[in-house]
Amino acid sequence: MIEINPRKAQQLVGELIAIDSVNPSLVPRGAGEQAAAEHILRHLESVGIPGRLDRVAEGRPNVIGVLPPSAEGGCDPFALRHGLMLNGHLDTVGTVAMEGDALKPRFEGDRVYGRGSLDMKGGLVMGLLALDAVKRSGRTLRRSVLFTGVVDEEYASAGTEDVVSRYEADAAVVMEPTALKLHLAHKGFAWATVEISGRAAHGSNYEEGVDAIAKMGRLLVELENLGAHYLRADGHPLVGKPSIHASLIEGGRELSTYPDHCKLQLERRTLPGEDPAGIAQELDQICSRLRDADPKFQYKIAVDFTRDAYEVESSDPIVRALGRSLEKVTGTKPEYAGSSGWLDSALLGEAGIPTVIFGPDGAGAHASVEYVLMSSMIEGAEVLAETILHLCGT
Repeated sequence: MIEINPRKAQQLVGELIAIDSVNPSLVPRGAGEQAAAEHILRHLESVGIPGRLDRVAEGRPNVIGVLPPSAEGGCDPFALRHGLMLNGHLDTVGTVAMEGDALKPRFEGDRVYGRGSLDMKGGLVMGLLALDAVKRSGRTLRRSVLFTGVVDEEYASAGTEDVVSRYEADAAVVMEPTALKLHLAHKGFAWATVEISGRAAHGSNYEEGVDAIAKMGRLLVELENLGAHYLRADGHPLVGKPSIHASLIEGGRELSTYPDHCKLQLERRTLPGEDPAGIAQELDQICSRLRDADPKFQYKIAVDFTRDAYEVESSDPIVRALGRSLEKVTGTKPEYAGSSGWLDSALLGEAGIPTVIFGPDGAGAHASVEYVLMSSMIEGAEVLAETILHLCGT
């Protein structure tokens, strides 16, 4: 019988929330993930699960644990091809805008408040509880289970990139919050920059000056029209419609000078099956049309960074196993959905690891008030434990 210890769940999530793990790539002088990784490593060792730290960057290690097969034969448990990976990130966004003390966990009924409670220390605890429960159950495992607590998900996902370079697994669960729904897909994105060139001149010299900011305004109108076109088109059944928005803009020198330069940075959210680098062609078609109408519209386009969208088939064994386990634990049929944001599951999928996103319930990720529901963490841990036994047990 799989049993989750509610008292241990409360203690562990409170301890992790109290550890500052703000991503230093996202927030200058952020504390980073070292202390959180070390705390989880100590927990793993205290319950008899082999663990270690993998350095990703200075002061920023992934924490790795392995629940080995029952007959490992003295081999290195970290070197195995694992039956299942449980993946979650250690880093959080900043705390400045939060109400109250962001690093002081507050327990009110079923809610646990604090930065990272939902995104995603509650998910990490869910996975740790599942590993501990399976180990304490004494059930035989024929395949190992890999736990990966990773750095940098909130910025560039260097942690999961490191994981896929070191470890192999047949399936994975990314324990991001999903309110115990099975998320089978999420969007991708592209960041792009468009620069418009004008001609600097005295503000009174309209015959010589070319206003780069005004010309960028034409592009902004076209981008708004493109976004409206996306909203009219058919979307993806799980993640909805693509989108585009202008994120940052800068230009000009001073009030009395025609601006000779304007730079726009924008984001395009993509659907499974779309190539995010296709934003370059979309932008070039628009800008070429604007230049045909006005030869002084001079532009340059660069695609700065892309991440692919992701989708796993509902017939995949990891989806079926999670769904069966959820129904066994909760008595309800699984709900399939998708995530609008990009997640590390795409990197796992690119590495050939079918992945489902499954995690606890709550609200306020990245917001001024954030909480996770304790009951959903415990129920989710039970589901994960059953999934481990289904995929990796005898």
